[in-house]
Amino acid sequence: MTTQRDLDMVNLRLILVSGKTQDFIFSPNDSAMDIAKHVFDNWPLGWEEEQVGSASILRLIFQGRFLHASVTLGALKLPPGRTTVMHLVARETLPEPNSHGQRNREKATETNCCLLL
Repeated sequence: MTTQRDLDMVNLRLILVSGKTQDFIFSPNDSAMDIAKHVFDNWPLGWEEEQVGSASILRLIFQGRFLHASVTLGALKLPPGRTTVMHLVARETLPEPNSHGQRNREKATETNCCLLL
């Protein structure tokens, strides 16, 4: 029998860089850190080659953005009862929030000109 709690759960399909996938069920209250710890503690069979030494370096990417450790699934407004796909990568630190945008702005101000004689 399906309960209301089951309907409120979020199904995450995590994809590794290798292309391997695994589905997990989480509460909307679970944070990115909670998810990383759960996956680390319950590392799927078939992912042995990608095993990492610590949950603290596992990062989630959703819609092209790294999720900070404290972000919850509920804050992302993920549809309960449906499968949401995220990438799972091993990375020591998160990139600077505006590093890509800043780089683009710097490129936009560069000029390449030449003098014709």
